[in-house]
Amino acid sequence: MLEVYGHNAFLVLGVCFVTSVLLVWLMRKVAMYLGVYDMPNERKIQKAPVPLLGGVGIFLTFLIGYIFFCKPSDIMSSILISSFLILLLGIFDDIKPIPAKYKFIVQILIAAIVVFYGGLKLDEASFLGLHIKLGIFSYPLTIIMIVGIINAINLIDGLDGLSSGIASIYFLTTAIIGFILNKFGGLDIIISIIMLGATLGYLVHNFPPAKIYMGDAGSTFIGLIISIIILIGFRTLTLTSLIIPLLLLAIPILDTLFAIIRRKLKHQPAMQPDKEHLHHQLLKMNFSKVKTILIIYAINIMFSVTSIFYAIGYEYEMIVCYIILLFLVIFIILKTNIIFERKK
Repeated sequence: MLEVYGHNAFLVLGVCFVTSVLLVWLMRKVAMYLGVYDMPNERKIQKAPVPLLGGVGIFLTFLIGYIFFCKPSDIMSSILISSFLILLLGIFDDIKPIPAKYKFIVQILIAAIVVFYGGLKLDEASFLGLHIKLGIFSYPLTIIMIVGIINAINLIDGLDGLSSGIASIYFLTTAIIGFILNKFGGLDIIISIIMLGATLGYLVHNFPPAKIYMGDAGSTFIGLIISIIILIGFRTLTLTSLIIPLLLLAIPILDTLFAIIRRKLKHQPAMQPDKEHLHHQLLKMNFSKVKTILIIYAINIMFSVTSIFYAIGYEYEMIVCYIILLFLVIFIILKTNIIFERKK
């Protein structure tokens, strides 16, 4: 029997999954009653209005998971406050889009709550054998990391089941690494299992064809929680190197990086929306929605397996995975328009 934070891991997962399925279903009914829909436009893949507020269901599941399975602390208080604020920001943005610069300012303030009130920051980091003490730079760098992950998860939320599936893989992999390293009492592990149940429950309603969307409220909330799990992981030594979170978040990080490079090459603003993300490229290759997200899941799982090999010290297997993934990334760049406009 696997116990984490004094609770049966499968019980925590089961309770949060069932709770999420029910709450997301309820929020769909609420969204339909209030007329809160995500409307189709020229840059979206959907063809018809889809109810929003799925992110509220995910947040409420996390809140219930906290009540039943976590303990009060300054860290948890900072997580709850920042989570509630990021949810409110997302809801307002879903109803009436907020200019990007104002969203960034609020996100920075929310990240500061985690850093200064919760006391979570990157004091030092290991990367490819290098060990760096960040000193006073730990505060701004941690805030930048939190805001970056929030927006990376938000940016990739462009296809039914995509961001929730990627998040689920992240939470599952983090929990597996924690169990392998015997970190059963870690706050990061219990939060990962709670969020795994929440995102899987949402995925029941969001897998193509989606019956509800999480909106910016959900994607930014998930991004915030992922960044917090990373920070707690470094604090409790579940994570021993920056390589692990970089691998686990490789798809949203690479997709964001490619988007910035692509737009700069076209002399466009870095945050200008377009239809050239990874999922758009696969759809242009005539893959269906389901096949597209399954391909992205498979790539993400490969990155996750690599991170597990790295965490437990399987160097040969890790190197093989690195090489495969490197060629895969090069193939995607050369065979699609994800960075460069290819000649037809």
